[in-house]
Amino acid sequence: MVAPTPLHTAHAHVDELQALRAQMVDLTLRHVGSEGSHATAIPCLQLIKACSIAPRTAPALYEPGVVVVLQGRKKVELGNETLYYDPLHFLLVSMTMLPKGQVIDATPEKPYLCVRVSCDTQTLAELMLEVGPASTDVAPRAQSGLNVAPVSEPLLGATLRLMQLLDSPEDQRVLGPLLQREIFYRVLTGPLGPRLRTLAVQDSATRRLSRAIDELNRRFHEPISIDELAEVAHMSASTLHQRFKQLTSMSPMQYQKQLRLQHARRLMLADGIDAAAAAHQVGYESASQFSREYRRLFGTPPRADIEQMQRAG
Repeated sequence: MVAPTPLHTAHAHVDELQALRAQMVDLTLRHVGSEGSHATAIPCLQLIKACSIAPRTAPALYEPGVVVVLQGRKKVELGNETLYYDPLHFLLVSMTMLPKGQVIDATPEKPYLCVRVSCDTQTLAELMLEVGPASTDVAPRAQSGLNVAPVSEPLLGATLRLMQLLDSPEDQRVLGPLLQREIFYRVLTGPLGPRLRTLAVQDSATRRLSRAIDELNRRFHEPISIDELAEVAHMSASTLHQRFKQLTSMSPMQYQKQLRLQHARRLMLADGIDAAAAAHQVGYESASQFSREYRRLFGTPPRADIEQMQRAG
């Protein structure tokens, strides 16, 4: 019997990944008709579709989770860093971030398709305790909440099985959480494991920074001082400011401002309220200041921006 050559093994691996992706594409297209982000009956699972290249890089709210691309390509910019993810590379979002994202490969015939699986730090912490420390773990400094790594067959297989639960509603409640844990187990034991572990470790700088980010997410519509955030993170105000900017590419107050604008955009688009009402709900006292800052972030005044998104579907 002739042993398989490394080249033969590599081809078999690629073929297996392609076969898994083909099944995932079929599932996505069956469960998603229109473009956009779609929640599913499985709480941690979201399906995303885009049929054209985005005209410009747009700011967006990225929440913790793993993004697996099935077709097409996307780039994300955070400060001076630009990351690309595609069918060969998944994106790990360690905590809520506000980067600029842009679909750069999509057509109506072959749309950009991706799967997002969310997580929470409690689940990660429990999983890390079960897995135990890895001898190869080198705790990284808090440099970015976004990371890209090659997709593995076990990660893709677990994600496919989670998607297949869309066709088995009776199994979703029991098997959904198990497959979610398997997906993050695959990330935890892969090249991004050290990054994920720092998020789950209670006393790590990254975990403490994530508490400050969680506080801003809860209270984005309220006045909040840097000293309050520093107390939440158990850091000095100057250390928090420096590390927060290193992680998110913006200061805590800039982050809060962008959160307000992102939530206002959602309110106007989803609930149909006007700019003045949205501005008030997210904490702005001046509607004119809201409009100026909205246009500075999104490139268009609020009303024109919402009308443009509605026309685009």
